[in-house]
Amino acid sequence: MKKLDISHDTSEFEVAAQLTDDGNISQSCAIDIIHLLDTQGFAVITGLLTEGEANHGLSMVRHYLEDPERQKGEFASQTDMLYGRRDFCPLPSNPDVLSYAATFAQRLQPAISEYCGTTRKVLEISTMTSYRGASHQYIHRDPDGVLCLFAAVDDISPEQGGTVFVPGTHKYSGADMMFDGQADFLTRLYQAKCNYSILKHNLKTLWGLYKSNAFTLNRRELLDRVFSTRYDNHQPNLFRFVLGKNSVFSFSPRTLLQIKKHRQTLAKYFRLVQTAPPKGTVILYRSDMLHAGPDNHTDNPRYFFGMSIARDVVFEEQWREGYSSHESLLENPQNYGDLLKYQTETGNTADYAKAG
Repeated sequence: MKKLDISHDTSEFEVAAQLTDDGNISQSCAIDIIHLLDTQGFAVITGLLTEGEANHGLSMVRHYLEDPERQKGEFASQTDMLYGRRDFCPLPSNPDVLSYAATFAQRLQPAISEYCGTTRKVLEISTMTSYRGASHQYIHRDPDGVLCLFAAVDDISPEQGGTVFVPGTHKYSGADMMFDGQADFLTRLYQAKCNYSILKHNLKTLWGLYKSNAFTLNRRELLDRVFSTRYDNHQPNLFRFVLGKNSVFSFSPRTLLQIKKHRQTLAKYFRLVQTAPPKGTVILYRSDMLHAGPDNHTDNPRYFFGMSIARDVVFEEQWREGYSSHESLLENPQNYGDLLKYQTETGNTADYAKAG
């Protein structure tokens, strides 16, 4: 398979944050965000956070990542987390974390309320950190019926692995009629096409890191990521592909022939767009659109503050498959309406320096 053709131009998906006197985004800004979420599945809101707010978020994220007793995520790239290549860390539902989460809910209320009622559950508040050596995630969907938020609390370069999206692949009533009535078939085919390329990329990258004198990747980790039967849909794990146990995609000569047959149609309807958001930018996206977290090619960690809010009733077992809630959030559940009423007060970054 050829190398992925990825655009780094996100200008058509960007909306500059315009705040009113009450601190919310303006109605015209909300309309633009809603239009992008409806038509493309995601929106990039630039300048939503001040420098101080972003710095506070980064300090908060680093504070919890440095806690050896922190909880770790139970989904996505388990092997990457085992070897310290990624860190999906659920954040506790304490006043500072909830206040920070409430800042996004309240500031973006005119847009979020288009999709989420006040009784909808906050499924997760977390940080998603990627380090050099992580595998490129395969193109996938998260559980349906969720609105997700990523906030860049630090500048993110393309080399650090900002999220990749496939615009227009989100689900909604009538979506199956898109693409000449072949939406499901063509979308699955394009997903497989991308993932064959990602598989090749991951294998090549892992071998290069293993042979490199400048990077520590021992034989055990290499084997665990390439030949293990461990449950992990985002590693090469060739055994699981051969056994047909990877739910993202599997080997199929028939699929390869279909990709070749429909390559012009796929190029007509689908494309990949990678975000590289500057500090203070927020990405809103519908969970059921195709997306992936790329690998980090730098020695600088890539930090995201994340939050997921249900747009509909989410079956609890499905919730657990795609989101990791901190035990304090399970013990003290929060609704979207709770965040709207929460007293926000961004703390001082020095607080975390003292605590650490």
